[in-house]
Amino acid sequence: MRILAIESSCDETAAAISEDGRKILSNVVLSQADMHAVFGGVVPEIASRRHVEGVCGVVEQCLKEAELTFDDLDAIGVTYAPGLIGALLVGVNYAKGLSLARGLPLIPVHHMRGHIAANYIAFPELEPPFTCLVVSGGHSLIVRVKSYTEMEIVGGTRDDAAGEAFDKVARVLGEPYPGGLMIDRLAQKGDPKAYKLPRAQVDGAPFDFSFSGLKTAVRNTAHNAAQKGIEIDREGLAASFCAAVADTLVPRAVEAAREFGDTLAVAGGVAANSFLRARLEKEAKKAGLRLFMPPAKLCGDNGAMIACQAYYEYLAGARAGANLNAVATLPISRSYKG
Repeated sequence: MRILAIESSCDETAAAISEDGRKILSNVVLSQADMHAVFGGVVPEIASRRHVEGVCGVVEQCLKEAELTFDDLDAIGVTYAPGLIGALLVGVNYAKGLSLARGLPLIPVHHMRGHIAANYIAFPELEPPFTCLVVSGGHSLIVRVKSYTEMEIVGGTRDDAAGEAFDKVARVLGEPYPGGLMIDRLAQKGDPKAYKLPRAQVDGAPFDFSFSGLKTAVRNTAHNAAQKGIEIDREGLAASFCAAVADTLVPRAVEAAREFGDTLAVAGGVAANSFLRARLEKEAKKAGLRLFMPPAKLCGDNGAMIACQAYYEYLAGARAGANLNAVATLPISRSYKG
């Protein structure tokens, strides 16, 4: 079964074609990062307009690379939630039009479920149930993946997501958007023990996170140094921040995986961070867990992960019609009901 999937939840216009879920025939991503870097972050209106301009060309390129035509497709998948509402609407409306014009089933896909599905592409042997640490620009979650379409949130952030904290810390340190990649590169040259930064805990919620205090501590450290005329150790502060994020995320994810089974996966843009990956490898091995981490190219937003998850949503009976709408916020545990 061949599924063309569209992803437009933030600032990447992406499309991919999967065959029976895990085989990816083509995967095209048009990034807007350079355009948004001027503003220090994503501007929703600009993102939406760029999706409108780019979606047709991305789909055409996707078909070309797969050496297929619309007649060779069996279904259309699309990210409908969560994300920037205007950006999502571009992909949703394009997918609805294509579904209607070609008489193909329309499969709605939750963006964060798509991130988890990136693991299925990278690791054919991985099957539910397992525990997944999902960390992206807007989400930080620990999820029990009970089946391909049944999921339960067991932990999450109480304030900022880890990826959001990376972008804000990058701004403090004078690094451009996207902040995650810039901070990781800067941190490679620094001492992770250069600055003492907080690791928050949430009383009564052992699997929950908090990054607001960490973000504020970095900002205060930089501002205090500037007020005293002291040059900040940018590399050391970046490394200390990355270490604090890993110290916050990894123990909780490992403990959850031990409680609910013996398998831990990681997903989302922050999963490409080298400090986090190194710490996960170390702690998972120590705990005797099977660990799955997709390659960096599948951690960020892409169409392949949506095409893969669309296959499993299709098997579970998820179908949408012309009334499909975009949804800005939606729990990963909630399946599409029409």
